[in-house]
Parts: sequence; structure tokens; C-alpha cells
Amino acid sequence: MSRYWSEMVRQLEPYVPGEQPQIDGLIKLNTNESPFPPSPTITALLNEELVERLRLYPDPESRRLKHTIAGYYSVNPEQVFVGNGSDEVLALLFMAFFKQDKPLLFPDITYSFYKVYCQLFGITAQTIPLRDDFSLNLDDYPPENGGIIFPNPNAPTAIGKPLAEIEALLERNRDSVVVVDEAYIDFGGETAISLVNRYPNLLVVQTLSKSRALAGLRLGFAVGAAELIHGLDRVKNSFNSYPIDRIAETAAIAAFDDEAYFVACCDKVIATREWTRQQLQALGFSVLPSQANFLFARPPVDAAALMAQLRENRILVRHFTASRIRDYLRITIGTDAQMETFISVLQQLLKK
Repeated sequence: MSRYWSEMVRQLEPYVPGEQPQIDGLIKLNTNESPFPPSPTITALLNEELVERLRLYPDPESRRLKHTIAGYYSVNPEQVFVGNGSDEVLALLFMAFFKQDKPLLFPDITYSFYKVYCQLFGITAQTIPLRDDFSLNLDDYPPENGGIIFPNPNAPTAIGKPLAEIEALLERNRDSVVVVDEAYIDFGGETAISLVNRYPNLLVVQTLSKSRALAGLRLGFAVGAAELIHGLDRVKNSFNSYPIDRIAETAAIAAFDDEAYFVACCDKVIATREWTRQQLQALGFSVLPSQANFLFARPPVDAAALMAQLRENRILVRHFTASRIRDYLRITIGTDAQMETFISVLQQLLKK
């Protein structure tokens, strides 16, 4: 620790991202990226004209992208906020809405950045335990709170919640902001964006990193009531008024426009996920139901040791050390060929 660090930095437990090794030839099933390239229409847009315009600042309002997202989800552009990845959007909304005199509520097993942001921004938090089967019980969330946030589907468990249960939560929780983090919603869930015009305290966050294969661009967005978006704009414009670059905006618009490619990729991931689930269960794994582009599975052997053995075979998966989930592995769905190799290697390792 440096003597120049503030006390806040000394106490901080930073988020640990999934490993991004600089080694070719790995089967990388550890960070929930898309196994497919982005829409081919994006390549044609990355032309000399766009490159020449990089000398100019981008539109600080990202109006073209906001209109595209608004049209896609049948909301008004004033209801859309965009940022450099959903993590930036989350950071800004933590600052905008959750520093209250009551605790922020979120699951005990969930996206670990929530805890980090609470530490970073001085937000009091209260975690709500998942059920024994790792499902989220929204009835457990008391109405006295300074906000509620949860992923749907949850991470790293991959279990989703039906829209009716989310609406029931909103009906009984109208006095604080409810954030539904939908990073994986396109792989089998139903977005809560359809509810934002009925519930002014609802904010839905999505990313283009997963289902639209743009993790390398870092682009996320939020949809909610105009007054919530205005609050996010106030925070953003006090920090960095030019968050989205020209290339990211152009690529994101193209990704939304190519609906056929988007649907085909999602359908393929879902089909491969179900094949992989069946194969894992045949090998003795206990696999949680998934509505995401990954599986959360308990192997019939020590999870940490199996992860290390897979790595020796140039296959990366994710292992978490939290007490409730340390017996599980999170396995991103890759291409058919990658998953077939993964299963073949598992078969050989488990025979030993």
C-alpha cells in the first residue's frame, strides 16, 4: 500500500474481472463473451470517412444511438441513457440514486461489482440471501429500502425471473429506484423495458457486450422514466460529457439494425447451451437452469482442481471462492466445436 492512498482506497476490495490471457489457441469459456463475431454490416461502416471524423469530438448526447434504441424498444429518446459499457452506467446510477439514508438491497450471490460500488461511493448495503436452490425470491425484499438492484438473469447463477414477479415487486415498492440489470436477457428472458412507462422508479440496464458481440467496444445503456435519465445525465455531465466515441456509436446502431443476425446468434447460443447442459449432466454435473449465455454447474469432483486441470488443457472456465458457490464452475457457451472439445476433455479428466 502506498502512503499516498486515501483511507477509502486502502479499504476498497476491487472487482476482479475474468482473466484475459494474451495467449493464442485457448478455448476461452470464462468471461461470457459471444462466441460469434459482430454483425457483418459493421465492417462496411468502419470506412475512411468514419476514421477521418475521429479528429472531431462525438455528439455528447449520442442522439443517433438513443433514437435507435428508443425505436427498438418503443420508448422515447428522452428515456434512454448510454455509456461506456453497462459497468459505467451502473457506476453512474449508484451515484445518482442509491446514496440514501436507507440501505440498498441486492442478492448475496450476484454480480460482485455491486459491493465494490457501494464501498467506492459510501453506500450502505444489505444483501438478501438467495434460496437454497440459488433462485431469487423478490418477496424477501422489504419495502423499507434505499433502492433495489438485481440481475435478471442473475449472475453467476444464470437463473432468471419472470416478468410478472418483477412487476409484483414494483407494485409494492414505489418509493425507491429499482434497477434490473439485464446483461443476459436476450438468451431466454423477457425484458422489463415494457414496464418502464408504468413504473417511474424502474430503470433497466443492458449491454451490447454479450448478445450483440461488442464486448471490445464497451457500450451499455439504460431505459427508464425521463426524470431518472435526467438524473444520470447530471452525474455523467459532471464527470465526462463525451462518453461514447464515434466508432462505438456507429457499430452499436448497426448491431441494432441487423435484427436477423442478432436473433440467429442468440438462437445458436441457446441451442448449444442446452446440448452442453445435457452433456454435463451425463457426466455427473449438477447444472442450474440457465437463461444466460453460460451454465453454472457443480462438478462431481473438486471444482477448483478441475478448473486447474482444464487450464492445463488450454480451456478456461471461471471459479468463484465465495463459500456458497465455491463448489461450482461458470462455463461460458462457445461455438459447437469449442463445446465439443470441452466435453471431450472433461470426459478424459473425469476418467482419471
